[in-house]
Amino acid sequence: MTQSSNSTAAESSHKRVEFLKRTTRFPNLRAAGRELALQLQMYCARADSIVMGIALGGVPVAHEVAIHLRLPFDLVLIRRLLAPHGPGSQICAINVGGSTVIDEELANVTQSAPLQQFVEDAIAELKRREQTCRRGHSQINLASRRIILVDCGIRSGSTMKAAIGALRTMKPERIIGAVPVASPEGYELVASLTDELVCLAQPQSFGHAGLWYEDFSRPEDDRVAEFLEPSAQE
Repeated sequence: MTQSSNSTAAESSHKRVEFLKRTTRFPNLRAAGRELALQLQMYCARADSIVMGIALGGVPVAHEVAIHLRLPFDLVLIRRLLAPHGPGSQICAINVGGSTVIDEELANVTQSAPLQQFVEDAIAELKRREQTCRRGHSQINLASRRIILVDCGIRSGSTMKAAIGALRTMKPERIIGAVPVASPEGYELVASLTDELVCLAQPQSFGHAGLWYEDFSRPEDDRVAEFLEPSAQE
């Protein structure tokens, strides 16, 4: 490599570091999705790829990514059930593209009758939420596909971790995580679980995802299904 090319690479690296440390906020979730799509152009119009948005905040971000990459779009719905070992040990029920996945660890948790009733009610609630959010849209097959999993941000990484675990049971070819903003520690966790992680900003002082948007408006469950309609994909 010549001195000139060394200089160019160093400059590019410096700009990337500065970009990751950005302190400006995204205008809104859709605007963040448009920026994110620019970093995912290698997946544009790939027949084996699909964009999955984590409800609720990840849905507008993911939908913009899907539109700009000309890819199909679907949902990930998460219902946290228990945290048997404290924060970071969440056991979840997750609906992935119309299929419900229950965390295997749930079977290892000693359940009293009231606790078992709570879990059953929570899973039933997730199924009702699926009906609201999907409005009868068919289940999708994710086997051997490249999944671009999108959320509005990563703080601890627990939400993405739960979604990735559920997606792995579907036997995809690859899982590409994609978020506009992440905390450094959340980024490290999710990067260790995905095949690739695309992130626009890693501010040292993170707080929570909503702080990084001028408008953090998210769709309610009864509006989420509109994102799945064919007219919304155009």
